[in-house]
Amino acid sequence: MDTTSLNSYDKHLKIGAVFTPLIWGEFAIKQFGIFEQWLAGASVFDPTMGTGNLLEALVLYGLQRGYSIDELPTFRLFGNELNSEYFSRAVLKFKEKFGLDMVDNFWNADVLNLSHREFDIVFGNPPWQNFVDLPDRYKAKIKSEFFKYDLVGDSQKLLLGGSRIDIAALIIQKSIKDFLVNNGNAYFFMPLSLLLNDGASQYFRTYKINNTNYAPVVVFDFNGSDVFNGISTRYGLVHFKRDLKCSFPIPYKRYENKNWRDFSAKPLLHPTDPLSILKANASDPLENFRPIVISKESMPRQGVNTCGANKIFFFKDYKQLDNSMCLLNGEIKLPSKYVYPLLVSKNFREDCLKAEKWVLLPYTDDGRPLTPRQVEMEPALWKYLSMHEQFLKSRRGVLIGAWIKKGYWWALLGVGPYSFMPYKVVWEAYGKAQFQPIIVQGNWQANQSLQAFIPTRTLGEAKRILKELKNPAIEAYLLSLKMEGTMNWAQPGKIKKLLRYKENGLTLFD
Repeated sequence: MDTTSLNSYDKHLKIGAVFTPLIWGEFAIKQFGIFEQWLAGASVFDPTMGTGNLLEALVLYGLQRGYSIDELPTFRLFGNELNSEYFSRAVLKFKEKFGLDMVDNFWNADVLNLSHREFDIVFGNPPWQNFVDLPDRYKAKIKSEFFKYDLVGDSQKLLLGGSRIDIAALIIQKSIKDFLVNNGNAYFFMPLSLLLNDGASQYFRTYKINNTNYAPVVVFDFNGSDVFNGISTRYGLVHFKRDLKCSFPIPYKRYENKNWRDFSAKPLLHPTDPLSILKANASDPLENFRPIVISKESMPRQGVNTCGANKIFFFKDYKQLDNSMCLLNGEIKLPSKYVYPLLVSKNFREDCLKAEKWVLLPYTDDGRPLTPRQVEMEPALWKYLSMHEQFLKSRRGVLIGAWIKKGYWWALLGVGPYSFMPYKVVWEAYGKAQFQPIIVQGNWQANQSLQAFIPTRTLGEAKRILKELKNPAIEAYLLSLKMEGTMNWAQPGKIKKLLRYKENGLTLFD
């Protein structure tokens, strides 16, 4: 089998390397009967084998069962690894531990360059790394593969390098499409964000590559167990089957209190939505739910995002000096009309709002950043921003970069006309396990991804929305996503799914 040769740059890449401990390789082998399938004639391929731990676990399992190395069908084990150091260690390990020469079965290549070949089983642990975090040179090299394997929704975002899709999705899609026989089985240790998170992962959840269908069959959610030392990513073990159409719910096993608990999983609102995890025989929490109708301008939003400049825009102390000026942190004088109270966690636990933080927003009331001329006309503001000009210009990111290039280097993200509407229905969107929205009036601002809000023009509308958001079905839905306590608890994208928009008296469905 010929493979595309690697250049010296590729040979040293270590992309999202997370090696599978042998004990967990054995766990997968037992759960899915991989050894019995192999012994009965199935070929096994690990597309990103690292140092070969999963294939080693299969051999060791056979030896533990009393088979000799000669009785095991090691000629039906195949592996591939991009990194030359890891590849060499895998070949040497099989030679020294088992006396096996695997040079014809193991390949040192980029799996994305491997030509079509078929195996009965794919058994792997693909690299866990977002596209946006890949080395720039490699990112440019593989962009086209995301299009080829149907993983692109916002093509412009991918081309600009800003997509949050995980490269694990690409490896899984290619492995199922190019390396599995018809009706073959794939078993992957993988980041569960592909199944459980909003955003770019929805394109993975079509479970389709060109004209090839496949389906998740069962999920093992390790739920924070220390399977991969030092890895904070939420991960699990998933069985996929090629040429099978999705049929939900599927079994979902979650490790809780040192035991595997049985749940079922299915998307509740749309086929490509994140999986909701439900107790056995539990009803759909949204079965009788009626969407909340709001105006388009009241679309849920995240809070103000400084793009890493909190120390410049956030303040812990505020004192009004006169009708136009305030003193911040005891030393910084700024025009008070650009300084707003910033919500903190404590504000959601008290009946009376009391400001403990403030945010500088160099914006007009219609949500536009001040022009250079407008900033220069405010001497104190211009002096303060100029002190931090180089830092503010150095902020990175596609969206903030666009503002900086236009000369608005004091701009922030998450600021628009919605930021200055008179009422907001706000909730904590990060790290919580209860959904408890409140109404704030006036100039209060939400804080980055910590909070989210629905802006309204009238108190009556805010009260109506608050009442409907307190429907127990909404908290039950959020809890079914098993994101409590994380940054993905109740972000705007999750709440948007429960809304319908109206314009000119008509309700819009999107």
